Amino acid sequence: MNNNLYLMNVVRKKKAYSKDRESAFKLAKELYPLIKKWANPYLWYIIPSGSYAKLTSIKGLADIDLFISLKTQMPYTLKEIYNSLYEYFDSYHYHSFFPRKQNVSIRIKYRGINVDLVPAKRMPNATYSHSIYVRKGKPWTKTNIQKHILIVRNSRRMSEIVLMKIWRELNKLDFPSFYLELSIIEALKGRHVGIGNLEKNIIVVFEYLIRRFQYARIFDPANSQNVISKDLSDSEKREIIEAAKSTLVSYIKKSCWTDIIW
Repeated sequence: MNNNLYLMNVVRKKKAYSKDRESAFKLAKELYPLIKKWANPYLWYIIPSGSYAKLTSIKGLADIDLFISLKTQMPYTLKEIYNSLYEYFDSYHYHSFFPRKQNVSIRIKYRGINVDLVPAKRMPNATYSHSIYVRKGKPWTKTNIQKHILIVRNSRRMSEIVLMKIWRELNKLDFPSFYLELSIIEALKGRHVGIGNLEKNIIVVFEYLIRRFQYARIFDPANSQNVISKDLSDSEKREIIEAAKSTLVSYIKKSCWTDIIW
């Protein structure tokens, strides 16, 4: 089997397909009544976001992300909203959600699955633009989750993204998914799509990580003031770079991917 076919088979084996997404969304919907009770009467909508919505999730590894859109009229600050959601799930003693504060989300455990809840306030006179609380750095930022989903879906880089997410997990790297997705899209800008180009594209991604990643500025496509590349420290970026170097050296020695991505 040639390397392109091997990599595509890894994607086919590990990628979450429609039945996997349907199961994840069905599980997530069980939480909707609790979220509605917390947000009432200011709930606008709840939508799945993250890798399941972007079609880049991996079987058994992906978290479920729920974006909670709150009406503009919500009278509380973003920080108050964020803390209120945490306290709400922390108070459910009969069901241990084990809530944990993350940068913009509250992570809970539900039926053994990690679910990340992102509370957001709809901006005035906007359909999809929202403001969200940020624990690290500036206290809030503007974003558009629908735009994020469409950019990744329309990139035609699903296979490369899935492979790099598998590589991230195998190497136990802290590399936020949206940052990873945007980095891959940037690295492969202008390159051909298709199974015959998969190996070459993956090599280009590793070369990008080694040569350009450290200083590349990656912006939120929905808000140029939000610099996604600031989500990792220099030392965290160096870990990714060193892992990419090690991977490329291993590939050059063996000319195959079986011990690198599986």
